[in-house]
Amino acid sequence: MDDGVFEIECPCCGATLEVDAETEAILSHQAPKPKEAPLDLQKAVRQLKSEESSRDQRFRDQVQAERQHGKVLDKRFEGLLKKARTEGPQKPFPRDIDLD
Repeated sequence: MDDGVFEIECPCCGATLEVDAETEAILSHQAPKPKEAPLDLQKAVRQLKSEESSRDQRFRDQVQAERQHGKVLDKRFEGLLKKARTEGPQKPFPRDIDLD
């Protein structure tokens, strides 16, 4: 490198830039080397198939939870409605302006 020329590596993508300090211009750019695929295709397919059963089970659990959610809300509503009928109408809360 010449005097006043800096080589900088990008922390995000790993590209290398040569920057001239005097003119503050980028003199050259080298793209980062492409990363190798961590898995081969056969291994990736096996991994997806092994995860399929757990995805299906989680989906079934969520569907069951949604079905139960409606029943739970109905029971809560019935309980609160019964409580409201037995206690009768309640006195409204005082407003801040009424307290003066």
